[in-house]
Amino acid sequence: MLRGTREALTGCHDLAMLDLDGVVYVDGEAVPQAAEAIATAREQQMRVAFITNNASRTPATVSAHLRRIGVHADDADVVTSAQAAARVLVERLGEGARVVVLGADGLLESVRAVGLEPVGVEDDADAVVTGYGPDVLWRDVMRAAVRIREGLWWVASNTDQSIPTSYGVAPGHGVLVETLQRFSGVEPVVAGKPARPLLDETVRRVGGERPLMVGDRLDTDIEGAVGTGIEALLVLTGVTDLPTLLAAREQERPTYLHPDLRGLLEPHPEVVADGGVARCGGWSAHAEEGRLQVSGEGSEADWWRAVAVAGWAYLDRTGRPVETGDLVGPPSAVAR
Repeated sequence: MLRGTREALTGCHDLAMLDLDGVVYVDGEAVPQAAEAIATAREQQMRVAFITNNASRTPATVSAHLRRIGVHADDADVVTSAQAAARVLVERLGEGARVVVLGADGLLESVRAVGLEPVGVEDDADAVVTGYGPDVLWRDVMRAAVRIREGLWWVASNTDQSIPTSYGVAPGHGVLVETLQRFSGVEPVVAGKPARPLLDETVRRVGGERPLMVGDRLDTDIEGAVGTGIEALLVLTGVTDLPTLLAAREQERPTYLHPDLRGLLEPHPEVVADGGVARCGGWSAHAEEGRLQVSGEGSEADWWRAVAVAGWAYLDRTGRPVETGDLVGPPSAVAR
């Protein structure tokens, strides 16, 4: 069930952990209203961190990109799965440990920053860490796979199955992780979302006692927050469309829901659910004969809230996602 608030989320939470692609930018360009919403949240004394499962880029590279698209960011505001993976390694092995690094500059820099020694795939090592790296050689992957099967401790930056590129959606680091798992029979320690280390590392670096995860993906951003006990705001500027939202498992359901980052700056009205009918603002939604029906009028945000709660109630009751049917609502909402 979505939660209501009497004050803006900037008053309920002191740290916003913002996923990047689909939340702050899409295809490298700023999401409309994002820069303004982030600036206002900061003016209202909310800390802001930019977090990413992409282990290939350094925080300096990410912050420079954000500034180019009009979002103020310092290097220290960016936390990556590479940094989280390095923290996992050093906490177990201690400074000076030797680690085979299969990845790009972001992972290599993070390993060095915590006092670990990167070594080659043939060298004596205490562990291996893997992350997305377009120039990683297959012969190194093969050698690492054999060493993992033989017992070398393995940390993976993340398990994302896909990554956006200039030529379309391509296989992500998770595809390599699955390949290594199948060959070695070993499950890695994972640092990125939905695993806990990245969120813990963000709080450690940026501070805050009441963090809020803000994301567009149910299976990484929201599931990671739920599993860590952190409240989450789902925004609809990225990959989550209406069918995906209505099919969300319990562990993928956010605390709050809004079309975009302006949801940080507003109170969130309560959704009242009674007898299979969900009401929010001027909207009323319910499932009838397996199809979702919506009536009323009001804001786009309230439309999404009513629809989500009604859809989840049907899914929990029947085990099947509801069909959306001919929905009535804001044109931009129905089109997503």
